[in-house]
Amino acid sequence: MSTTNNQRIQIIDALRGFALAGIAICHMVENYIGAMAPPSFYEGVSIGIPDQIVDAFIGIFLRGKFIALFSFLFGLSFFIQMDNGHKKGVSFGGRFLWRLVLLLLIGYVHSLFYRGDILTIYALLGIFLIPFYKINTKWALGIALLLFLGLGRYIAFYFTQGDHLFLDVPDMSDPNAPRVLDYYDTLKNGSLLDVFKTNAVEGHLDKMNFQYGVFGRGYFTFAFFLIGLFVGRNGFFKRFREDKKMTKKVLIGSGIGFVVALGITAGAFASLGPDAGFNNWTAMIGLSGMDLANFSITLFYIALFVVLYRKSKPERLLQKFAPYGRMALTNYVLQSIIGTFLLFGWGLGYLGEIRNAYTFLIALALIAFQMWYSAYWLKHFYYGPLEWLWRSLTFFKRYPMRRKKVEAQG
Repeated sequence: MSTTNNQRIQIIDALRGFALAGIAICHMVENYIGAMAPPSFYEGVSIGIPDQIVDAFIGIFLRGKFIALFSFLFGLSFFIQMDNGHKKGVSFGGRFLWRLVLLLLIGYVHSLFYRGDILTIYALLGIFLIPFYKINTKWALGIALLLFLGLGRYIAFYFTQGDHLFLDVPDMSDPNAPRVLDYYDTLKNGSLLDVFKTNAVEGHLDKMNFQYGVFGRGYFTFAFFLIGLFVGRNGFFKRFREDKKMTKKVLIGSGIGFVVALGITAGAFASLGPDAGFNNWTAMIGLSGMDLANFSITLFYIALFVVLYRKSKPERLLQKFAPYGRMALTNYVLQSIIGTFLLFGWGLGYLGEIRNAYTFLIALALIAFQMWYSAYWLKHFYYGPLEWLWRSLTFFKRYPMRRKKVEAQG
């Protein structure tokens, strides 16, 4: 493997680990609820200025941005796999489809613990990504731009007027609604089987509304898939150390985009007032402004990460995320199981009882542990446990797992 290739893989793995760290912080502070929470929850976790600072920090800098970064990397990885198959004279589309089926199964098991699972969404959206491998880049970018501007949301709102797509829920935005209180009570006091039952079907219907209804997270996710595909085609990560002009353009452009998006969001929601719901076109514009702000910040993070990775000292620090990123699937599922065990009633039962400042510190501790353990694990094994299972089932081949002693020591 050439030096350039090695550097490219390292930075992609490190960027994936960085994205996973941001996701872990968001989920832990949100207590792995993955749905609307009642007012009593917020009263229990935000009782002082440090808690409010943590919540504001996550809302401004993390929420929506790191899952977008994760989605970008999914699209990039898709291109790399398809391109590697093409170079070998093998069409990888069918294999990738089977790979998505396996991801759907893994994601479904994960979703039983955590309703906000993203793997099932990736598996379903990934099907539509396959044809884009051969679609002209201009078309792919044009569709991505339309999705970022809110086209999917506007179509959904035109047909639903803000109603739930998959469940008959008239009180969709009411935090005191019976369904919100019942679900929270299940997480707080229910058994593991109770949580599994409510997440098994209803959890996915609720999530599908969030993804494909007026909140439009699924359209935003797919748009980032396409951006990742574009960057893969462009070959940026093969020459990221030299292509400083591109990085500079992205930094400046994303900064300008963020200011514009912030203005759109603030203007739209200010004209509505604090008590307005999400059943009007002005709110749709405001939500699209929020998406554009998240889009701009995510691009800024990618560019800033690349700039820092070019420098020797920051590179050594950021490389520590690489093993964490190489085991992203295993770590993502494991951190959800650990988090729900800590917080839900089937485990230690601290849901809504630990302040934001403390869950933030718990998340940092969990990330540090997983980063250390990932580095340790990969010294002795080629893959993380779920990565090995996913790869072996993808190719119907049992891949070697344990490294030889000489290789592990070297």
